[in-house]
Amino acid sequence: MKQILLFGSTGSIGRNVLDIVAKNPDRFRSELLSCHSNVKLLIEQAKTFKVSAIHLSEQADVEAVRQALPTSTRIFVGNGAFAETIRDIDADLAVNAIVGAAGLEVSYHALAAGKTLALANKESLVAGGELLKQVCRETGAQIIPIDSEHSAIFQCLQAGRRSEVEKIIMTASGGPFRNRPKETFGSITVEEALKHPNWAMGAKITIDSATMMNKCLEVIEAHFLFDVTPEQIDVVIHPESVVHSMVQFCDGSVVAQLSPPDMRLPIAYALQFPRRLATDLPRADFGKLRSLHFEPVDHERSPAIPLAYKVLRMRGLAALTLNAANEIAVAAFLAGKIKLPDIYAVVDKMVIESKAISKPSLPELLEADRQVRKRTEELIASETFSR
Repeated sequence: MKQILLFGSTGSIGRNVLDIVAKNPDRFRSELLSCHSNVKLLIEQAKTFKVSAIHLSEQADVEAVRQALPTSTRIFVGNGAFAETIRDIDADLAVNAIVGAAGLEVSYHALAAGKTLALANKESLVAGGELLKQVCRETGAQIIPIDSEHSAIFQCLQAGRRSEVEKIIMTASGGPFRNRPKETFGSITVEEALKHPNWAMGAKITIDSATMMNKCLEVIEAHFLFDVTPEQIDVVIHPESVVHSMVQFCDGSVVAQLSPPDMRLPIAYALQFPRRLATDLPRADFGKLRSLHFEPVDHERSPAIPLAYKVLRMRGLAALTLNAANEIAVAAFLAGKIKLPDIYAVVDKMVIESKAISKPSLPELLEADRQVRKRTEELIASETFSR
């Protein structure tokens, strides 16, 4: 039986992880659950899964949790407790389902402890890819991706040697505005942007899909995760979200991973790897599907994707800056402070200002992230960004 530490249990990915765990009690046990603010749901989950420990973001939530859970339940509080939490609780696998750059610390400490990391938090590798890969080399820890595209690539790579990979082809649905006239993007409302055609996700990730910033982040993540050059990564639009990604090998063969869009499949693959887990998830019906469509990315309509290649060429803190600025800009859009196209302008301006630093440590990355967020908030408040 695999023992699991689940960080971000109350979010969309976390809830899907627990769905897989609940259906396979003979294979998985969750030892720890964590959340940022949804303490009520965390308590319900902790009772259902009888976990031995929980992690909270705020000290103010401790008393409510103590009153609701058994006295034997260990409680860890704050980002400063991530290392202790991961070190002290015996587990085979750490699942990082935290949203945003806050997940970097979890990824770092899990890998530093030599634990296998099932990673749904793409921002970890975007902000700290070089550091995390170095930790993997030092401890021998492995990262298994949960993102549907990266899980697909990971699965396709089992068909050949890494040295035989010619290129990776990532798919993107195109989001809810794939066919909307570009000149109307400035009038897109928050409600419209939160309606994804294929996937049910949290607010931040859904907005990233609407701007295609999610694909920008995923290109950067793929560069670090699979040790490929930026030139070896292509992106194509695939509206049906059935082909989740492909790998082209040196002999010209292309291996693809296909399935109906359901995050529980890559989650189940990550939890049970290196074997596959029998599930009752929806199956592809090719008789009904009939056709699949692909088209090139229009970079004029989707300026986020060129940003990925730009920051990979710049190196330094460019990728961290892009990620932090995007999180602040998305929050500003959701709050009605800026328009959807302004997200690109804010992020691009911040990336241009990014600093160069060689082999930053975790504290240096966290401080840089804090400074970028502060500067981005100032930029938005000043309204001095433009494209």
